[in-house]
Amino acid sequence: MATGVLMPKVGITVESCVITKWYKKEGDAVSAGDVLFAYETDKASVEEEAKVDGTLIKIFAGEGADVPCLTNVAVIGNPGEDYSQFAPATEEEEEEKAEEPAAEVVKTEAKAEETPAAAPVKRAEGEILKISPRARTLAAKLGVDPNLVAGTGPYGRIVSSDIEAAAKDGKVFTKAALGAEGAANVSGTGIGGRVTLSDLANAPAAAEAAPVAEYEDVPLSNVRKIIARSMTTSLSTMAQLTNNTSFDASALLKYRKLLKEKGEALGVNGITISDIIIYAVSRTLKNHRSLNAHLLDDKMRYFNGVHIGIACDTERGLLVPTLFNADKMSLLEISKKSKEIIADTKAGKVSPDLLQGASFTVSNLGTMGIESFTPVINPPQTGILGLCATVERVRTVNGQITTYPAMGLSLTYDHRAVDGAPASLFLKELCTNLENIDLLLAK
Repeated sequence: MATGVLMPKVGITVESCVITKWYKKEGDAVSAGDVLFAYETDKASVEEEAKVDGTLIKIFAGEGADVPCLTNVAVIGNPGEDYSQFAPATEEEEEEKAEEPAAEVVKTEAKAEETPAAAPVKRAEGEILKISPRARTLAAKLGVDPNLVAGTGPYGRIVSSDIEAAAKDGKVFTKAALGAEGAANVSGTGIGGRVTLSDLANAPAAAEAAPVAEYEDVPLSNVRKIIARSMTTSLSTMAQLTNNTSFDASALLKYRKLLKEKGEALGVNGITISDIIIYAVSRTLKNHRSLNAHLLDDKMRYFNGVHIGIACDTERGLLVPTLFNADKMSLLEISKKSKEIIADTKAGKVSPDLLQGASFTVSNLGTMGIESFTPVINPPQTGILGLCATVERVRTVNGQITTYPAMGLSLTYDHRAVDGAPASLFLKELCTNLENIDLLLAK
């Protein structure tokens, strides 16, 4: 019996996912547990496994398709088995349109007013073309270049009606000229105004003289939309204030040097300055519960464990995986676990469960030379700590002028939940702990 393969719904706020890769093709035998395809949410990349044994008899959505959650993307069953009941509604509608006689493309003026032609578009280099299989077949049949057609289907997908409108009011091509470079800028002299290879050969200057656009409009990715919404919500709903300070990083840098020189022999190699600071933050927050909390409308949620969010810069945008119960981990455990979740996040493989639940966040821009900045709180958290660059500063000790490495810290806190004095006390205690890191590690 045929079984539909649904696009999973992996989170309350996730409405659609993009298929990034199919590991199986139509006609392949599959067993329960086999990986069928990979898909991308607004936060992570996930692989979907087959739930039943059988043959992959139909794939409804190809790579690059943006598919609404809980929509069938494929069917597993027996070869030759009817799968029409699993086809998405849009697929069935497009099939009906594709089966209509070609003469239906020539419409009356009244019909044309009901279905206006999609405006020609200029797609960015490397942009995935979202087009249904039926629309792609119809485009080849009618001589329409789908790269010049704007989609009106779900999530900007090109459907059959878009191709039909382009065939009537847009530019059409002969089969040989279809998709040729520069064809979009050449007038057609063929039957029905089609652009031919002869037109291309006789108008090289026209193609070369095509005007260069003054700008390029690129749609925001799902991740960037989420980031934009989150940052706007954070800044528009919170009373955020940032305190900046610095501490003498001499002991910290000395300890880090010792780890680099002798850590590998003792099995504690790979520990970074960020790991050490996260360790210190997890211990210091235990004494400042208003910063290890969530502000939820008219109540505060104070956490017994310290769950550190680690801001990560990825190719898809800013993501913040969570290091749960960091206050119960050793420095070495923090180092290993943080590297693991950061690597998974940058590779797009992190579990969605790790992209939520943090009680406090740490963001490190010190590696980029930033000496001070204003980190933005991740709601509903009440604080975020920015790690800044280390600079040489001058001070006088017993009449002697000396220099020391000063590392900056920027703490942004929600003034609705945390007053300036408690926030400053947290920074002061954290600086003391970092300046005496050897003693903190001994506790």
